[in-house]
This record gives sequence, structure tokens and C-alpha cells, in this order.
Amino acid sequence: MREPLPGILFALLGFALFSTHDVVVKSLGGVYAPFQIIFFSVLFSFPIASIMLMRDATPGTLRPVHPGWVAARTFAAVIGTICAFYAFSVLPLAEVYAILFASPLLITILAIPILGEKVRLNRGLAVIVGLIGIVVVLRPGQAVPTLGHLAALTAAIGGAFSSVVVRRIGAEERSVVLLLYPLVANFVVMGAAIPFVYEPMPVSDLGRTALTALLAFIGMNCMIYAYRHAEAALIAPMQYSQILWALLFGALFFDESPDTTTLAGAGIVIASGLYIVFRESRAGVSQNTPVLRSRSRIGTPAALRIGPILRLRGWTR
Repeated sequence: MREPLPGILFALLGFALFSTHDVVVKSLGGVYAPFQIIFFSVLFSFPIASIMLMRDATPGTLRPVHPGWVAARTFAAVIGTICAFYAFSVLPLAEVYAILFASPLLITILAIPILGEKVRLNRGLAVIVGLIGIVVVLRPGQAVPTLGHLAALTAAIGGAFSSVVVRRIGAEERSVVLLLYPLVANFVVMGAAIPFVYEPMPVSDLGRTALTALLAFIGMNCMIYAYRHAEAALIAPMQYSQILWALLFGALFFDESPDTTTLAGAGIVIASGLYIVFRESRAGVSQNTPVLRSRSRIGTPAALRIGPILRLRGWTR
């Protein structure tokens, strides 16, 4: 049996790089609109992405087999990206992560109508508890949820929907279709919005947008290596290490200090997400294991989807 420790360490490194990516996005978000940041981030990622996609030797065209699902997934990916970048720009890092961590809960819910997944009592209760954790983070009655909170929740929903759709159509669609459409859509949509929001960027800020693309690319490859060398049940929980980076980076760079309510809500969401991962890893509990099959992280438009890349390289197990 292969030693899983290298995979786990690479997963931790990948999520650390993604958290650094989010710090750069947040620093840029204080000056520039999300559309502009995303546009240049995707622009700088195109050469690398194109080289990777050229490795697809599968015969066929770029016309999707399921155009409706591909269009819906692409739309969700674009909206989710915009919302994630906006949320990182206006909210403390820990609050954004606490809400984005709801993705496994949302995947479990969406897998019922889209995949026909049957959710039994234990997983259903875990979803309910996790959603209560989100309510705790939003703390209605104590503070008014902002547009940033709504954006983070929308990003989580968009990411969950994209993951479930990939699980539904991934076996029939070419990997290059699943990878290229969201990338091109982000570039086109953000490019169309640029004339309305553009602010001149000095070379240093252009360099930082290029850095987001580089961090996303390296982080993606770390995750590919991680999933190649360890089971998904061991890798998936590593995403929650990002809350530690949020606390550290938030304090160091943005003078952020999350309150007890935010941390308590995040703890509830994390606990419920871990339970769902644990349940799906048990044989016979889940028909589709939609959460374990979700390998990509929300809010990194310059990083290609990890699942199709694994399949493209013949590494899907």
C-alpha cells in the first residue's frame, strides 16, 4: 500500500498556496474591482493552461455532449468566481472561509436532485448542523449580513453546483471541454466588464495579478500530486487547514481578529463537513460519493479543475 504522507503534505502545501492566493486577491480588492483582478489573473494563466490542454489526445471536438449542463456549470463557475473575489475583498478571511466551507454540505444537498443520491438520516443531520453553523457565522439579530456574506454564500453554492455537474457528466464529456469552457467564459465576461470598472494598474500590481495565477497553478499541481498519492478521504479534510492560514494572514496583513461567534460557527461547519467526508468514505453509505469526488477549490479561476486534469493524465481511480 502506498504511503499517504507525501500526498497529505502536498495537500497542506496546496491549500497554503491557495490561502496566499486569497491574501493577494484581498490586497488587490481594496483598489480594483473583482472583474479586473479576475481578467488579468486568467489572462496570465492562459499560456500555461493551453500547454496543459494540448496534452489531450482524446479524439473529438470542443462541442459538448451535454450543452445544457456545460452551460449551467460554466455560468455557475463565473458567478461563483466573481462572488468569491468580492467576498475576499470586503470580508475578513476567516469569515469567508467559514462560509465557503459549507461547500460539502451544499454538494450533499445538490447531489440529491442532480445525481439521485440518497441521503440517509446521519448525513442529513450533519447537513442541518452545518447549515446552523453558517447561520451562526452570519449571526442574524446581532449584526446585519452584508453583501459580502451573500457573495461568499453564492460562491459556495456555485462551487458546489459545478462539482456535482462534473460528477454527472464527467464520464461523457472530454476533459478539455470541462476545463476550457469556464476559463474562456471568465476571460470573456470579465473582459466585457473591464471598460466599466478599469483602474490603471502599475507594474507592481500587474505583477501581483500574475502572482495569483502562478499561486493557483502551483497549488493546483500540488493537489493533483496529493490526490495521485493518497485517498480522497485523507486529502479532503486538509482544506480546513485554511482557517489557520486565515487567522495568521488576517492578523499579519489586515489587522483582523475574528470574534468568538465566527470561530464557533466555523467549528460547527468544519465538524459537519468532516463527518460527511467520513460517512462517504465508508463502503455502501453513498452511491456517488459526491463530496469525495469534488477535488477543486472555490475561487481560483486561473487554476483548472483538478478532476478532469487527473482524468486527462489517466490518473483517475
